[in-house]
Amino acid sequence: MNILVLAPHPDDETLGAGGAIAKHVAAGDRVSVAVLTGHGDSPHPLWPKERWEEVRAECKLACDVLGVHQLLFRELPTACLDNTPAWQTNGQVHEVIEEVAPDQLYIPFASDLHRDHAAIAYAASVAARPYLPLGKALKRVVAYETLSETHLAPAYLEAAFQPTLFVDISEFLPVKLKAMECYASQLQSDMHPRSLRSLRALASLRGAHIGVESAEAFVVLRELG
Repeated sequence: MNILVLAPHPDDETLGAGGAIAKHVAAGDRVSVAVLTGHGDSPHPLWPKERWEEVRAECKLACDVLGVHQLLFRELPTACLDNTPAWQTNGQVHEVIEEVAPDQLYIPFASDLHRDHAAIAYAASVAARPYLPLGKALKRVVAYETLSETHLAPAYLEAAFQPTLFVDISEFLPVKLKAMECYASQLQSDMHPRSLRSLRALASLRGAHIGVESAEAFVVLRELG
C-alpha cells in the first residue's frame, strides 16, 4: 500500500500519525510525508529563513526514526495560508498527491485552530474529489488530530473531532515518542500539549476507547471499496 501524510508543518506528521506511520512501515507499506509550508518565496513576516533550516533538519531525523520512505518539502508560507490564494495552496497539494499517487491519504482535521491546517485540509478535499481521476485512486482519506491545534477551536462554532477510526499503536508508541524527541525546537515541557507526557496521555486515552494500551484516533472522511 502507498501512503501519503500531508503535514502543514514539520512535526504534525509525528504528532498526528507517528504511530500509524511506523505501523504502516512495519507492515511493508511505502510511506511518504509532505510538509507543505516553509519560508515561502518572499521574505517571511515572522521568522528568518534559518528557522526552517533547523526544523526541517529535525523533521528529516524524525522521519528516519519512523521509517518514512520519502520526505517532500514545499514552500507555501507558514502561518500565512489564510492570506494565500486558494488556487495556489490547492495547486501545491494537488501536485504532491499526483506525484506520490497514494492509496491512502492522511490529512489534518479541517476544524483545527491553526488556519494552515484548515487550508491544507480544504485543498486535499478539493484534490481528492472521488469523481475525478486523482480522487478515484484514493481508497481511503482520514483526518488526524494534532495536539495544541485540534481541540482549541471555538466550541459549537466549529466541528468537534469525533473519531471513527482507532489504530492500535501499542507496539509503536516508543517509536513515535523517539521521533518526537528529534524536534528539539518544538518539544514542550510537561503539562504542555506538545510534550512527551501529553503524547503518552492522548495515546492512552485513545487506547482506552478500544481496550488497548495505546492508540491513535482518526476521522474517516471517505472510503472507496
